[in-house]
Amino acid sequence: MLYSVNQQKNRFKVLFITISGFISANQTLNVRKFQLTELYACVKFTGMNFTRSLIPFLNEDLAQKMIFIGGPRQVGKTTLAKTFLNSDQQYFNWDDLKDRTLIKSHQIDPNLEIVVLDEIHKYTRWRMLLKGLYDKYKKDLSILVTGSARLDTLRKGGDSLFGRYRYFRLHPFSLHEIDKDCSREGTLSLLKFGGFPEPFLSQSERRFRLWVRERTSRVIYQDLRDLDLIKDLSKMELLIDTLPGKVGSILSINSLKEDLEVSPNTISNWLNISEAVYYSFRIIPFGGPKIRAVKKSNKLYLWNWAEIENRGARFENFVASQLLYYCHFHEDVNGYSMELRFIRDTNLREIDFVVLKNKKPIFAVECKTGDQKISSHLKYFSERLPIPKLFQVHLGEKEWKDGNISVQKWETFWKNRVEELKAE
Repeated sequence: MLYSVNQQKNRFKVLFITISGFISANQTLNVRKFQLTELYACVKFTGMNFTRSLIPFLNEDLAQKMIFIGGPRQVGKTTLAKTFLNSDQQYFNWDDLKDRTLIKSHQIDPNLEIVVLDEIHKYTRWRMLLKGLYDKYKKDLSILVTGSARLDTLRKGGDSLFGRYRYFRLHPFSLHEIDKDCSREGTLSLLKFGGFPEPFLSQSERRFRLWVRERTSRVIYQDLRDLDLIKDLSKMELLIDTLPGKVGSILSINSLKEDLEVSPNTISNWLNISEAVYYSFRIIPFGGPKIRAVKKSNKLYLWNWAEIENRGARFENFVASQLLYYCHFHEDVNGYSMELRFIRDTNLREIDFVVLKNKKPIFAVECKTGDQKISSHLKYFSERLPIPKLFQVHLGEKEWKDGNISVQKWETFWKNRVEELKAE
């Protein structure tokens, strides 16, 4: 079984990570070593330090339950899981016939101590299979389960695995995960190439464009096909092509209906499916009658913010993604009920984001690309809503404070949020 983080430190256990899977075939890259520290596990690559903040918490929970790792395609789920392994014999892929036979017949060697089961959800009765494996080996074997978007969808059906696993969502790289100092250089690199490992590590615009085309194709023609929810995938491809231009404004179902010539119900269903395969996510408004808040509007953002051409919309989507990461971290690690919403009233006054913890707002964020004067909308809502902290974040240099409103560089704001990413 795995040890606690402190025990790992005392034993000086060194883990290994291979990032060759993120690099094109004609590149040569040595496997790097990295050591589990109290907070992060790091791997050095081209002079920079990369971390996955979830590693200590995965390590801690593995001693008690199975771990499911979900998240977008190509976000690094399998690579993260493999960091806990010492040999290839501990990795089992359902697509491999030999591995499949061992899994189905419950012939996994308990002396392996920890195993990764990849793509096991492709088996019709995978829940019962996992239940049997866990009940048989739980005293001797730690189990990590990874897979596509279908894993997240299917795990919600039935309760045969209740109490036997912990679910964590892996996000694209966040700023502190690629640069512990949260520098402007790191922000600009993430804005340019996104946070998915392959295009980010390549630092190549050409490879980024090729990767986007390949990922979009796989999401539509593999993930959607696996879910078997859409018959006409070509129409879904048109929707995917349209969504990047909708970021940063109120999402109009009627506009999409007219563009694609389908019913509003069909558009709503397609948007739900787009979220199920981790292509996009939506947030809803916050507020009540006191501020005459809008009720039915949505705002949409992409998991890969680098697909967005407009500079302001891309920065807003980037901030939305980092705040969603913040919410998911506290849900998956600490069990809080977290929500990411926005504020908008019927007079079109708006704050980009508000983060709720157990139904109560804890801070709000307005995004600006420059260090401009404080938004009048921030001041208006600060006087009418019980939000303890309000921030205006930007890509400029100036910082100042006016009452409970702080104007900060994005990097300053996020560095302070990182200090809150801990077990509570």
